[in-house]
Amino acid sequence: MGQGAGARTAAIPILSEVFREHGYEGASLALLGARTGLGKGSLYHAFPGGKAEMAEAVLTAIAAWFETRIYAPLREEADPRAGITRMLSETDAYFRSGGRACLVGAFALTEGRDRFAARIAGYFVAWRTALAIALRQVGHGPEAAADLAEEAVAAIQGGLVLARALDEPAAFGRTLERLRRRLIPDP
Repeated sequence: MGQGAGARTAAIPILSEVFREHGYEGASLALLGARTGLGKGSLYHAFPGGKAEMAEAVLTAIAAWFETRIYAPLREEADPRAGITRMLSETDAYFRSGGRACLVGAFALTEGRDRFAARIAGYFVAWRTALAIALRQVGHGPEAAADLAEEAVAAIQGGLVLARALDEPAAFGRTLERLRRRLIPDP
């Protein structure tokens, strides 16, 4: 990986996987450098703020992906059922059918939570809010939609943990299928 501006962009998906696998605290500069192929100097050239800036860049990339692929369709899709269906399929694809941990969720459970509290909360609030909008559009009342959206986001996170804990990715798929039945009422 080169040292130019492209090095930063190219490094972000790799950094994301290192943070996902090792957490913020466990992702040493040596490990981050080894996985990206960048030396310490090149890492600091691309990310002058060090590991914290690397994590911020990763969180920014995740937020952008979720805004485009999950939140905006939930808020803006003309057919809210299609938006919810898309959320479930994109969620399944993003988390590799339960084989990939949620980096934001992992950060929320470690010391990194304090450092990135606003970013972590923003991720979950945005998801819950966008889903509640779609749920209201399919016929749930405001309070029921808010409650169901919160339950759904919690179920997705719990499904990921269960799939990884049991080494049974299919558990995540079953969670998403149950959510589909609950979130999208029959017409």
